[in-house]
Amino acid sequence: MASRKQNSMLTEGAAAPEFKLRDLSGQERTRSEISGGHPVLLAFFKVACPTCQYTFPFLERLYQNRANRDIAMFAISQDDAESTREFHQEFGITLPTLLDSEDENYPASNAYGLSHVPSLFLVEPDGKISLSLMGFDKKGMEKLGQRLGAEPFAPGEYVPEWKSG
Repeated sequence: MASRKQNSMLTEGAAAPEFKLRDLSGQERTRSEISGGHPVLLAFFKVACPTCQYTFPFLERLYQNRANRDIAMFAISQDDAESTREFHQEFGITLPTLLDSEDENYPASNAYGLSHVPSLFLVEPDGKISLSLMGFDKKGMEKLGQRLGAEPFAPGEYVPEWKSG
């Protein structure tokens, strides 16, 4: 019996694949375009994922409070535009968002080797991945916060070390 090849998520040092996805207004955007020659955080999610629902308000906090505005941040939804907009409204998300379409077999998710969400990738201007996180990772979020110049967690806020995606 044949076995299917498992995806292998890209890690630090790997070249970030190019992609072309539509944003919530229907405009096509590429990874190179959204980075604009600067670092870009790509945050993949699915609306029904409990760990995504937990993680994205922290990402929104980083997005709103980041001192380093040279780093772009984009959410990449594995759901349709309507469901994604509902997720954004429910969880207070304003991150610019791209749609990785199931109809097209999730081209970006597959290119980055995703098997779980949330998955986060910080892509440097040279196209190399400098940070790769799967699930909710407190230390990884703190590292991302340092890079962005923002605190992901409020003082005294209880935050678990890790949650699987």
